[in-house]
Amino acid sequence: MARPRSATYDDQREQILAAAAALFATRGYTAATMNEVAAASGVSKATLYHYVRDKHDLLSQIAFGHVSRLEQLVAGVAVLQLAPEARLRELITRFMRAYASAEHRHRVLTEDVKFLAERERDAVQAAQRRVVAAFADAIGALRPDLRGSHLAKPLAMLLFGMINWTFTWLKAGGALDHEALAPVVLELFFGGLPAVRVPAEATA
Repeated sequence: MARPRSATYDDQREQILAAAAALFATRGYTAATMNEVAAASGVSKATLYHYVRDKHDLLSQIAFGHVSRLEQLVAGVAVLQLAPEARLRELITRFMRAYASAEHRHRVLTEDVKFLAERERDAVQAAQRRVVAAFADAIGALRPDLRGSHLAKPLAMLLFGMINWTFTWLKAGGALDHEALAPVVLELFFGGLPAVRVPAEATA
């Protein structure tokens, strides 16, 4: 019979994943070692292997965990059944808040997915596409004329271009943080969205 998990199992696992994500983000996935992960997690190497099989398993859990949380954010907004503009504003706000505490995981998701096995990589990327599709759908609900022109998805990708890479330049302790930047992103995107015109060839 399998040994039952301790009450602190999930907390310890989360601590390990957070430490590993920080290590992968700063040292690089290929350079980081399991000895370093154990030291950064404050556990023995034997304890580390109680939670993960190997370094590849660590990467897989970090990537799947982060993209799953992003999908949960989308689902959480969907159940609110908001009007189109409120829905898109809520999506952007929630993602900006999530990124504030997930800098290292997000860097791993964007830079290290290529090291996953093909089936795992495909699953992570499929989840990312579902997130983008949810944003594209929200944009299309606000601007129905963009759906037929196939501009809703490119606009969603442009939006993610604004917010996905904040970890590369938005530094802790700086003049701005994610909370302060979220309204800027909202006004920049919503201020520009009305100016978007459907190309003539898309309506022909």
